[in-house]
Amino acid sequence: MAHIGVIKVLEKADIPIDYIAGSSMGAIVGGVYAFRRDIKSVENAALSVGWKEAISLIDLSIKQGLVKGAKLERFLRHQVGFVEMEQLQIPLNIVATDLATGQMVCLDKGDLVEAIRASISVPLVFKPVDYHGRTLADGGLSMPVPVEIVRKMGADVVIAVNIEGDLFDHRSNSRWGFATVARASIDALRFHLAKQEADTADIVITVHSRGGRLIEEVTWDVKKLISTGERYANAALPEILKRLEGF
Repeated sequence: MAHIGVIKVLEKADIPIDYIAGSSMGAIVGGVYAFRRDIKSVENAALSVGWKEAISLIDLSIKQGLVKGAKLERFLRHQVGFVEMEQLQIPLNIVATDLATGQMVCLDKGDLVEAIRASISVPLVFKPVDYHGRTLADGGLSMPVPVEIVRKMGADVVIAVNIEGDLFDHRSNSRWGFATVARASIDALRFHLAKQEADTADIVITVHSRGGRLIEEVTWDVKKLISTGERYANAALPEILKRLEGF
C-alpha cells in the first residue's frame, strides 16, 4: 500500500513515470497503475478492501499453498479486465521466480492478471502458478527491488521503493524460539537482497512502516500505509527534483 503513497507524491510533483518494474505487491500496484495511469482510482480500489473483503478473497487450498488465489485473481480481473501487458499505458515488467531453477523471470508480455498472480505467489501462502510450462512464485524470492530491470527498459533515472528496509527496526533479541529464529533468518535474506538491489538505483525511498513487529505487519490500516509512503516520498522529493535537473 505504501507504493500508492509514493506514486501520489510523484504525480503531484509532475514527475513523469515512463517505466515500471514491480515485484510481489509492487506488481499489483504497478500493474493496476500502468493500466489506469490514475493513482487516485488505484487508491480508491485499495481503500475499498477492508478486513471482511480481504477475508472473502481467501480460498483455502491443501496443496502447494494455503490459498488457491482464484478469488484474488477474480478481484484483479475486476480491476483491469482482460488486458495484454503490451497494451498498458505505461511499459511494465513484472518479476516472478521459477521454482524449478531458482531463476528470476521477467514478464513483459501476455495477460496482465496472470503475470501479477505469479509475482505475488508467496511460498506456502499462495499456490504457485503454472505459467507457460514454468512453475512461478513470488518475485521477491529473486529480485524484490527490480532496479536492473527498469534500467534495461530505458529509464534514465531510477527511483527504487524498498519496503524491506525496516524488517529489523526495533526487533527484540528476547524469546528466540523456533518460529522467531526461522522468521529472522528469512527476513535477513530479504533485507540484504532488497538493499543490494536498491542501492544501485539513483534514488532510494526506504519505507519504514512495520517496525519489525508482526502485529504491525498485519494491521489492516490502508490509509496509514498509503500516508506512510507519501511521507517518505515527500522527504525524498528534493533529491529527486535535483536529480532530474537537465532531463
